[in-house]
Amino acid sequence: MKQKILIVEDEKDIRDLLEINLKKAGFETTLARDGQEAFRKIQDSRFDLILLDLMLPELDGKELAKILKSRAETQHIPIVMVTAKTDEVDRIVGFELGADDYIPKPFSPRELVLRVQAVLKRGQKKTGAPEKISLRAGELEIDEANFQARLKGKPVELTKIEFSLLAELLKAKGRLLTRDNLLEKVWGFDSYGDSRTIDTHLSRLRQKLGKTGERIETVRGVGYRFK
Repeated sequence: MKQKILIVEDEKDIRDLLEINLKKAGFETTLARDGQEAFRKIQDSRFDLILLDLMLPELDGKELAKILKSRAETQHIPIVMVTAKTDEVDRIVGFELGADDYIPKPFSPRELVLRVQAVLKRGQKKTGAPEKISLRAGELEIDEANFQARLKGKPVELTKIEFSLLAELLKAKGRLLTRDNLLEKVWGFDSYGDSRTIDTHLSRLRQKLGKTGERIETVRGVGYRFK
């Protein structure tokens, strides 16, 4: 069966461009012109992924994402935000709302398709993944099997991307991971990624970890390691 993608975009030209390229890549698509129409269609049908613009009439993308991630029946659906808003604060807000990826306009249709495929592939890996181990560094512990992170015994609320980045850094045991390494391990692709996406996530991760976050070292122009 073809995977179903809901395209939520108010600009017809962009909506058509997304639909054409995703259909060429083998996906089944459904279109929505605003947040309210999208919400109705999500209630009536099952979708494997939602491509969501932030600037929408009626119900904007941020509010729709917040609603979907708060409902048990829709919180598992991956969301890729596609938007002309490219400020770092907008990306951070998008990821905090539960977005799995963030693609700024204008975008390369080929890159967008690859990133959609990568998000869906990550979801499939989680479904059939072997049992994961617990990782520890000082007072920080993460349990991959149960998707939990604890610092000094207290839970740390991390997004899926933040958790995956932290897990990869801990698994590296102090070795340097380039941005391409992290894009491939966490997003599922390398040369089509945006390094700013990694920087945004790791900046947020450092804040959540407090002093322990200072152990995430930036090697300028290359990548990151956990000291």
